[in-house]
Amino acid sequence: MGFMTYKIGDAIARYLQKPISGYEPFTRSDPDALRASLRSGDVLLVEGNNRISGVIKYLTQSTWSHAALYVGSMAGRVDEDGEPHVLVEVDMSVGVVSAPLSKYLDFHTRVCRPVGLSDEDCARVCAYAVERIGCGYDLKNIIDLARYLVPLPVPQRWRRRMIALGSGDPTRLVCSTLIAQAFETVRYPILPRVTLMESPAARREILHIRHSSLYAPRDFDISPFFQVVKPTIETGFNYKQLHWSDLPSLDRDPRERPPRRIRREPRRAGSLLSIEE
Repeated sequence: MGFMTYKIGDAIARYLQKPISGYEPFTRSDPDALRASLRSGDVLLVEGNNRISGVIKYLTQSTWSHAALYVGSMAGRVDEDGEPHVLVEVDMSVGVVSAPLSKYLDFHTRVCRPVGLSDEDCARVCAYAVERIGCGYDLKNIIDLARYLVPLPVPQRWRRRMIALGSGDPTRLVCSTLIAQAFETVRYPILPRVTLMESPAARREILHIRHSSLYAPRDFDISPFFQVVKPTIETGFNYKQLHWSDLPSLDRDPRERPPRRIRREPRRAGSLLSIEE
């Protein structure tokens, strides 16, 4: 029975991981700017393009469906082209894995940076994630997996609970759970519950750690304790250096034939991009 349950769970997970055809990100990341701006401890949010991504985005009402932790180069972990693995993430069909940054260069991404995290604590957060590479994904809870097959209308107050997937086995993790647990090891807040204490002597706030299974990728984006980093701005942005398709390039020889320019027509049914010579 256990073997059959696992096989069914594995089949559902692989189905949910299949890419959706026709995905086109609104904007892609600048590869060089993204590489230059990332630091250890940063959380990379991804707008995914598979079946489960659409469900997670619906349940969380967010652009982001996946999260990975940037830990820097890991010794002995490179892809077939020699690119070092710098991310730790959870793959539903495999479990906790490492990955190169190039895996997400064609996706819409966002960098969220913990503010004021000390070097020592940052190292502990990264080490926690790296040590869990090889842990499995919870495929035994078929009911949890099956509810992602059809994104039925869910009341808003229940959506976060719908994201909490798994049996609670600490060796079987989801993407946000892994990262939340890593930051919990150094007591770094993400979206803690806050209790206001009133007394004649003092007024203070007490932070309570939210259960890690209740975190979603968007929580790192809306957290007041994580800074949103814009790679293009971080690496130096000057709007005067942009080359617009409807303006001549200033550094081109005027005797040369001008390159083809793309003029975008207003979007409407059956409209196409017009290419000018």
